[in-house]
Amino acid sequence: MTLDGSPASAWSTPETEEALRSSVQGGMPRAIAELSELVRIPSVSWDGFDPGAVRASADRTAALLTDLGVFDEVLVDRAPGPDGALGQPAVLARRAPRNGRPTVLLYAHHDVQPPGEDTAWSSPPFEPTLRGDRLYARGVADDKAGVIAHVAAIRAVVEALGELDLGIAVFIEGEEEFGSRSFGALLERHRALLAADVIVVADSDNWSTTTPSLTVGLRGNATFTLTVSTLAHASHSGMLGGAVPDAMLAAIRLLATLHDADGSVAVEGLTSHEQPVPSIPEQRLRDEAGLLDGVTPIGRGELLHRIWAQPAITVTGIDAPSVQNASNTLSPSVRVKISVRIAPGQRAADAFAAVERHLRAHAPFGAHLAFDAIDLGEPFLVDARGWAVDEALAAMRDAWGEEPVQAGVGGSIPFIAQLAEVFPEAQVLVTGVEDPHTRAHSPDESLHLGVLHRAILTEALLLARLDARGGAA
Repeated sequence: MTLDGSPASAWSTPETEEALRSSVQGGMPRAIAELSELVRIPSVSWDGFDPGAVRASADRTAALLTDLGVFDEVLVDRAPGPDGALGQPAVLARRAPRNGRPTVLLYAHHDVQPPGEDTAWSSPPFEPTLRGDRLYARGVADDKAGVIAHVAAIRAVVEALGELDLGIAVFIEGEEEFGSRSFGALLERHRALLAADVIVVADSDNWSTTTPSLTVGLRGNATFTLTVSTLAHASHSGMLGGAVPDAMLAAIRLLATLHDADGSVAVEGLTSHEQPVPSIPEQRLRDEAGLLDGVTPIGRGELLHRIWAQPAITVTGIDAPSVQNASNTLSPSVRVKISVRIAPGQRAADAFAAVERHLRAHAPFGAHLAFDAIDLGEPFLVDARGWAVDEALAAMRDAWGEEPVQAGVGGSIPFIAQLAEVFPEAQVLVTGVEDPHTRAHSPDESLHLGVLHRAILTEALLLARLDARGGAA
């Protein structure tokens, strides 16, 4: 039922729904062309990469929103992060609701991860390349397809149904892949522009290429750089090796204490979240992860519980002498990047404190430890009982022809907790254009074009149904 008591599907007749489906289908070539143009802009938001590319990506995104002709204002803005440095440019837009309709906030991000080594890709990372039914490029799925899904869905609804009464706000972030450091400042500065009754975050996964998911749980994260030091300077490994502990030895022994023999996290104070999860065969995990023959999964419990509801610790980078430049030397210091995924129900600060205590307590040979570049993000659980969730699930069902799965995700989208804190009455819907074979953040990231089509249709159906609702929440 709608807020005024009318049936939720009152907007729909066979003719109007067919018009919407036809508009989405007819708009696919344009959507793919716009996505390809956006992907060619290497908008890596990390330090050390060209910030001009991120500005160009923001400007192109703003142009796409402006060309829709539905917004009262479209702007590009930057705000300072906690350290006072200006963040990357975000794109914001809004059209006011009319005739008592609700407002929906559509989120995506236009920045991307670094591509890594070009040689690891089957085709150039910033040149979209079609192979079969998948388009390959960095950011093609995470999350420039999310940007295009919003643009194409709005365009389809306007073309099929005419003028909208629905209020629409858009927030396309420019540094999600770099920790969303200025997100809070942008949110505070533009609180009135972004205020909404429903928030759609198009930055998640689907159960498969044929079955949609609505994400209802996300792990949080704590990332930091750890420096392990044992010597004031490098020394000859032959002259002193065997008596003097080098930093590499200390770091290896220390990092090994973070996990039990079966790969489970062994840090006291990190908690799990008790929740039921679907059972999946191990072979599915092996296929999606690319596990080599003979390599076994790690951890304990149901596979999806390990990914959705248990903590995980990964060493994502090491600064140490390369094999090419290795000399017979005892290393004085080694730097490592550590990523901790935090189960729903635990505060990120408490999780980081537990890991820091563990590392300090287990430092071998009296090694000195230094922590910096600490970045915390909260986990999130979606309240799946609201009317907007029902509308989203119905839209997925109609667009995909399959029953949607309410799923957890092992990854993190920390800003969702910030959105929920600023707009506590808004209902949060976490959707996405990815699938288990997308390989987001990895070489050969790709987008299944059938998933893109169904994601656009899902959002178009949802927007049309929200537009038919009488009275804002």
